[in-house]
Amino acid sequence: MDAQRRLRYRRGGGAFFRPFPRGAPVPFRTAAITSLMLAAGAAFALAAAWYFQLVVGLAPCPLCLDQRIPYYLAIPLSLVAFALARGGRTAAAKGMLMVLAALFAIDAGIAVYHAGIEWRLWPGPASCTGAPVLGAGDILSAIKGARVPRCDEATWHLFGLSMAGWNAILAAGLATVALAGATSGRK
Repeated sequence: MDAQRRLRYRRGGGAFFRPFPRGAPVPFRTAAITSLMLAAGAAFALAAAWYFQLVVGLAPCPLCLDQRIPYYLAIPLSLVAFALARGGRTAAAKGMLMVLAALFAIDAGIAVYHAGIEWRLWPGPASCTGAPVLGAGDILSAIKGARVPRCDEATWHLFGLSMAGWNAILAAGLATVALAGATSGRK
């Protein structure tokens, strides 16, 4: 590093060490960027869930399917918040971000509940037996041969956490991002 860059770095004004150029919007500080980050996070969660279901072959239990609903709602709501923010209606966009924060917080609650069932911390719902997958052939034999996943059996773990545990972390993080975007002072 040459002497001029060191001097700018010591003064704190060097663009070389700034993560964002001067005047650029900083993540979480604008409603438009925050809403796009939330849409991307929700799309990632759904893509991961569908990957594990369709490619890996892990059938979701009813609570797993319930955890997807907030993500299905969050993608269009995030895009509406983005359109509102880009249209200059930041108050409405920040209100939408508050709704998204509540939606992700609810999803985190469902995921914590599901992870607690998997860890046997509390009993799960009696109806957590799932719906059978029906084929085009004989319906009765398809019902008899279908393996229905239970909510208290985690079929996949990474670093000791099941998918419900990872979803709780992701949903809580997205709720935090939405709340940060909704309460920031910048437009």
